[in-house]
Amino acid sequence: MLVFVYGTLTDPKQAAALLEECSGEYEFVGRATLEGLHRVDGRYPTLVPGGSVEGRLLAVDEPALERLDRYEGVDRGLYARVSVPRADGRSVWIYVGDPERLGVDTDAPWPAGRSFRDSLQTYLLRAETVVLPHE
Repeated sequence: MLVFVYGTLTDPKQAAALLEECSGEYEFVGRATLEGLHRVDGRYPTLVPGGSVEGRLLAVDEPALERLDRYEGVDRGLYARVSVPRADGRSVWIYVGDPERLGVDTDAPWPAGRSFRDSLQTYLLRAETVVLPHE
């Protein structure tokens, strides 16, 4: 599985410190650009509609993905893990933080929804969000 990382996990030392403790397999497989969302900083970095962000692609196995979910606070609603298409038709996981939960002061145009995850999914369906690996 591939995960697009754009914050602290782009640092190999940070990724190693996090993922080596779970006995998961992981490997950086290149740089990429995520089109359709851009990075903003609050308590933690997150993504909001529009623009693009540079990051890295991280290949992970299931234990490593589960560890990333815990690290990103998916179970606590801090971040949602969602799938976006890659230019070659495969998919890539990304983590997008709830701006309200992360203290991000932004007037990002998220569509209305019952929850942040619903708004995020609606945006991803409407926008041309795609991960473009660098050659």
